[in-house]
Amino acid sequence: MIKLFKLIFRKRSLLLRVVGYTVAIGSLIWVLRDFHVVRAVHDMANADWRLVLVGMVLDVLSYGFQAVRWKLLLTPFGKVRNSRSLRSIFAGLFANLVFPLRPGEFLRSYLLSNAEGISLGRVLGSVGVERFVDLVIATAGLGIVSLLVQAPPGYGPSESIRHFDRAADILGVIILALLIVVVALVLYIEIRLGRGKREKPDDRHVPGRFMQAMIVLHAMGTAPSFYPAVAVSLMIPFCQALALWVLMHSYGLQLSFMAAVVVLLVINLGVSLPNAPANVGSYQFFCVLGLSIFQIDKSRATGFSIFAFIALTLPFVFLGFAALLRSGLSLRSMREKVSTFPRQSLGRTTVKRS
Repeated sequence: MIKLFKLIFRKRSLLLRVVGYTVAIGSLIWVLRDFHVVRAVHDMANADWRLVLVGMVLDVLSYGFQAVRWKLLLTPFGKVRNSRSLRSIFAGLFANLVFPLRPGEFLRSYLLSNAEGISLGRVLGSVGVERFVDLVIATAGLGIVSLLVQAPPGYGPSESIRHFDRAADILGVIILALLIVVVALVLYIEIRLGRGKREKPDDRHVPGRFMQAMIVLHAMGTAPSFYPAVAVSLMIPFCQALALWVLMHSYGLQLSFMAAVVVLLVINLGVSLPNAPANVGSYQFFCVLGLSIFQIDKSRATGFSIFAFIALTLPFVFLGFAALLRSGLSLRSMREKVSTFPRQSLGRTTVKRS
């Protein structure tokens, strides 16, 4: 059975890789069509590089908050050092820059699990909780900005804004349904544990591994450290939106902070799809799409998307590579881990009990 799962995973991974590269190439073709290179070079040359530096620092700071959140989520299972959490995150970001399909989530989980002696299942569970919290915050943000965002002066309500409002409503309904399901599962585990029933792998009603995953989710969601983790989560998109807004002003795009929030939400939702290394193509496409809501000329929006991509990616080339070496991995060993870890994890999902 494990061999069958590995074969299915290998074929699925290949399919997602093909889809990711196809999307990236198609996105770049659309973005670069009618692109005025000379104008973009002129805009970049006239950028305020002091603001660019501020934007870089703010973006790096957002991952510092992510490291603190990760530490808080894992508090029920052991004491995690901020330095190791941050180092694992930077190493994972570097893996995402080099490989497609965002394998950095697996790599950072593996590194932190080894460094802190916490079972891999629990660390991966914390990453899943991170993603769910981020999705809830993003959906709430979409709902708020859909009420506050307006078309630039001189323009009527654009078709893009109407589509944005509709997408925010649909996504909000979906996330609300998922949130209800998750809360119901946590309450179910709370009742089971309250009755003193310890879940066994051969439970007739709920699969053992699924129950173990729910126990991990229950431990995180009911721990006192969960609420500070959610509060810290709010600082992550805030710093990233602030970084993007600062870069917009450095480039000469005089948009509001709420506009930067909208563009960031569109980018983050877009790059969550299968994509090429470093989100090349997808980042530019969704950045241009987000800026089109505010009637920014496509050629200028393309220039900014390239400018912002370079400014926000460059720090992690150095920080991520340094974190990778500090973790004891080389580029070759990282490639081996990235290529083998997801398949190996199929047979290593058992969660240790404390």
